[in-house]
Amino acid sequence: MKIKSAEFIISAVGPKQYPEDGLPEIALVGRSNVGKSSLINKMMNRKALARISQKPGKTQTLNYFRVNEMLYFVDFPGYGYAKVAKTLRHQWGKMIEGYLKNRKELKFIVQLIDLRHPPTKDDISMYEWCKELGIPTVIVTTKADKIARGRWQQHLKVIKQDLHLRETDTMILFSSETGQGRDELWKEILRRLGQLDEQEEMEAVAAVSEEAQPPFSE
Repeated sequence: MKIKSAEFIISAVGPKQYPEDGLPEIALVGRSNVGKSSLINKMMNRKALARISQKPGKTQTLNYFRVNEMLYFVDFPGYGYAKVAKTLRHQWGKMIEGYLKNRKELKFIVQLIDLRHPPTKDDISMYEWCKELGIPTVIVTTKADKIARGRWQQHLKVIKQDLHLRETDTMILFSSETGQGRDELWKEILRRLGQLDEQEEMEAVAAVSEEAQPPFSE
């Protein structure tokens, strides 16, 4: 996808600050340090649109990024960071719950999980929560460049099994360093938003299927 415009819009702490232009929204969720900011920058072809914090748990708001005047990425606070005060975690939880249950513009979730490790309890809880709310989910396994290509399928299998991944939910390998999975994720986003024509949709499905095949050993 060609990025014509990408901009940070607002750090929102409640519904009164959410955009009112009706554009579709895609929420990015994941534990702290999973690579959400890096993914946003790679997807937008920008080096520092989303700031990469050296302090896990720093994001405390819903950060809106508008792309091509056609959709928003909504970056959620990272979960699972123990040093964040319990009162603040409780506030985040209420804000996120309200957004997930009531935000009509939300179309689906992109949940980031570190490919190197099995899903944490928080990862599993987040996925199950989205399923209970009936929210479609795309699983993006980050930091693929940190693992040998020949081990990808082994790690993907563990994540799929631990999450009890639904057949309707897609899983995409991703690396913000190499760009692995960027095109596949954009095609999946556009497909779910109904913005691919028939030929593009066939190509997108084929690309994701090919990505899921066991890689050749190097």
